[in-house]
Amino acid sequence: MTVGKACRAIRKLPAIAPIVLAAIVSFHAPSRAAQADLHWSQDPASHCSFVAPASLTTGPTFWIGACVDGKASGEGMLRRRDGDKAGAAFFGRMKDGIPEIGVVDLTDGYRAGSFSDGDIGGQADPDPQERIDAFRIAAEAARMVGAKYAAEKNAGSARHYEELAKTLEQQND
Repeated sequence: MTVGKACRAIRKLPAIAPIVLAAIVSFHAPSRAAQADLHWSQDPASHCSFVAPASLTTGPTFWIGACVDGKASGEGMLRRRDGDKAGAAFFGRMKDGIPEIGVVDLTDGYRAGSFSDGDIGGQADPDPQERIDAFRIAAEAARMVGAKYAAEKNAGSARHYEELAKTLEQQND
């Protein structure tokens, strides 16, 4: 449906319809105030900007994935580095530099779900379908990272991320 058709249809509805539509649109789009409260980071190498989930903690964080208009976009991985060691990682989907859904791989387990209140999977009572979707998208992101390393002829890293993708998929079994 085009915007014009939607507007004509709304004019035919009772006076409350535009208010309901505005509420729906504002519910699904992060407010400017909420976006202003987010802590933006930048990949030290590519200079791609993003918001890292709070559970990654602070430190140099790198993005592997598409960078559209200077912001992390699509499926990929945010990986924190602790000196010469790999730290926690987020595997999932980003939109305009902000995580949408995915999994944070911590040393003591996973946080899975949608991004809200600055982190992934922080909801007290997560929706089971959301958890399934988060692990599915995270597995796809891990496979994409593995393919990137395979294209760079880094067989060890490619194998690691392919195995991780399988592990992420098994979380829903």
